[in-house]
Amino acid sequence: MRKLSLLGVVVTTALLGAGVGPANAADNCASCHEKENVGLYKQWKHSKHGQNDVGCIDCHQADKKDVDAFEHHGATIATLVTPKDCAKCHEAEAEQAMNSYHAHAGEILDSADAYLAHVAGGQPVAITGCETCHGGKVKIDNNEPNKLSKKTWPNSGIGRINPDGSKGSCNACHSRHSFSAEQARQPENCGKCHLGPDHPQKEIYEESKHGIAYYANKDKMNMDKDKWVVGEDYYEAPTCATCHISATKNQKITHDVGDRISWTLRPPISKHKDSWEAKRGNMKDVCLNCHQQQFVDGHYYQYDALVELYNEKFAKPATEIMNMVKKKGLMERKAAFANTIEWEYWELWHHEGRRARMGAAMMGPDYTWWHGIYDVAHNFYFKFIPEARHYNDPEINAYIDNMLKNDPMHKWIDTPTADLKAAIRSGELQKTYEKLFGKGK
Repeated sequence: MRKLSLLGVVVTTALLGAGVGPANAADNCASCHEKENVGLYKQWKHSKHGQNDVGCIDCHQADKKDVDAFEHHGATIATLVTPKDCAKCHEAEAEQAMNSYHAHAGEILDSADAYLAHVAGGQPVAITGCETCHGGKVKIDNNEPNKLSKKTWPNSGIGRINPDGSKGSCNACHSRHSFSAEQARQPENCGKCHLGPDHPQKEIYEESKHGIAYYANKDKMNMDKDKWVVGEDYYEAPTCATCHISATKNQKITHDVGDRISWTLRPPISKHKDSWEAKRGNMKDVCLNCHQQQFVDGHYYQYDALVELYNEKFAKPATEIMNMVKKKGLMERKAAFANTIEWEYWELWHHEGRRARMGAAMMGPDYTWWHGIYDVAHNFYFKFIPEARHYNDPEINAYIDNMLKNDPMHKWIDTPTADLKAAIRSGELQKTYEKLFGKGK
């Protein structure tokens, strides 16, 4: 751990040699920052840290051996405050956060997401786009030893890879220098990263009944209270924090955002997470504060069916076709994403498919259908399949022909409209999908 002292313990030797002890070290920092960075100073002063005499040195003090340590007015400090530093006082929270999916978001650096940003865009967009949310690897400036490289700092990405080896950034949610729990409880706080064409959770939440209730009752949510238990301290609506990390009567606060998620919707084909039954139980415990058991079970019954619909009807056959194209070496250009079919497949699962699945998870009907499965179907039937056929490969064409002619979910495309409408009215068409309900249990 980088820091040398807990709050109230002696700070650096340099400070003591200068006659500056722990009682007035914070005052010494504040007296300058109050003039030079008035907004920063006020954020800190009115924060829980400022009100409890947690000063600049308590968070920024560093060991002289740290790669990012430098001398600053008689003190050895580091610009970057990492989860290891926060763990001095918030040990459990830091450990949960560093073990969470959030903390691993910086691993996008080795994924197709970052690849596409680098090759189709360029390094500046990978830095200011991908890494700003996911987190980049913070490096030291070669020309200015111990100072952070301008290419990698500033960065408050949730999965930031820090010079001390830790992963994550507490201030991604608890913005410096106020580090407000009240702010972190608000759905807008998550909207920096959880929005847009591939993961529009913010937009889905806003159109859902949960979001509607929140915006109508925001001033009744008691978000500034230390204790914030759903059903006890507020009940008007849930926020992102309510469902994913905040306390219930039966669960403590967790900073591992995956503790209540049962499906992983990121890959082309949805999968259950490890220990998904327990994680679903954790989320249902949240739901039951405002909904009855039948309501909660019904939601998951419908949600699971949508995920299975996406998997079975679109994701699995599209992935099978894509694998055949790759295995046969049919793509004209060798670079990934240099061929149309790769873009169509990518958008089918990475954008459209995610929107549909997330829309169903969060009760956002427009994102489930119009921004979701509607776009998935249009891409699958009229972009992806035609692009696969253009290779004129007998095996691929035979696979597609068999799917469209013999799979009950796809036969509609060569059936007369009148027959389809009659099948809908009679309920026969709906029976095609009965196998999907209850499959996710």
